[in-house]
Amino acid sequence: MPVKIKHLLELARPKHWVKNLIVLFPLFFALRFGSPGSWWLASLALVAFCLASSAVYIVNDIRDRDRDREHPHKKDRPLASGKVGVPLALAEAAFLFAGAMLVALRAGPLVLLIVLAYVLLQVAYTFSLKRKMIVDVVCIALGFVLRAAAGAVAIHVEASPWLIICTFTLCMFLGFCKRRNELATIGDVELAEKHRPTLAGYTPELLTHLITLSAAVAIISYLLYASSPRTVDQFHTTYLVYTLPAVIYAVCRFAMFSMIGKYSDPTDLIMRDWAFQVSVAVWAAATFAIIRWGRHVQEWASAYYHPG
Repeated sequence: MPVKIKHLLELARPKHWVKNLIVLFPLFFALRFGSPGSWWLASLALVAFCLASSAVYIVNDIRDRDRDREHPHKKDRPLASGKVGVPLALAEAAFLFAGAMLVALRAGPLVLLIVLAYVLLQVAYTFSLKRKMIVDVVCIALGFVLRAAAGAVAIHVEASPWLIICTFTLCMFLGFCKRRNELATIGDVELAEKHRPTLAGYTPELLTHLITLSAAVAIISYLLYASSPRTVDQFHTTYLVYTLPAVIYAVCRFAMFSMIGKYSDPTDLIMRDWAFQVSVAVWAAATFAIIRWGRHVQEWASAYYHPG
């Protein structure tokens, strides 16, 4: 059966590129959204991570193609279903990896090192670390931290400790949700263990606890960031704390649907659940408005309101 272009595109999982948008976060939180040069460098870093993550996905699918055949949805992936052969998949992965390295180098030598570190981490995850409980989710979170760090390095700003903390804690939460989603989607404990060995230890009760814990830590981390003196001094406003309801709603909705397995993959939830999308859009719009105009609004309000 001839290989179709759509199968090669599917193998690269372009819908998962939405995860790489975190590369652009430093543009906004460093107040560089008005700089065309910064947009260009950050976009290069974004493209580099899109290519690199696709290469990693292909290597992962090659490694797990037999296990994926035990999954109700992953069995239809190009490699698991036999639509694409291993040699061609390896060639595609090598091409994407080379492209990622070239684009990352254009963004800067440090960006290249971070992208390379991401690839090495994901290769270690694919061949070993994904079989170790807790460590597997830590690796997922670190992958997102590297994305955020690359965005900061690309535009030549310091990677804020708060950016690292909030990214890591939120992505730990997302990682545990992903594991709970897998259990709910597969439904059968024996099949779940065959698909991913760590799911034998990740019981629903344990994952419920870990999701609750990591969600609380992520929300508190964001609240501490929004109210910290460093943040207030940077944006000259305290209004960022008022975006907390949107954050809590998005986190709770993500946890709710992950635990019942309504979507086959967390990315599907992000791409298809309109209420989750609205909450993220509200947070993003409010955050941008506060960063851009919050100082002026607060000064105007202070001129007309004198408590006491």
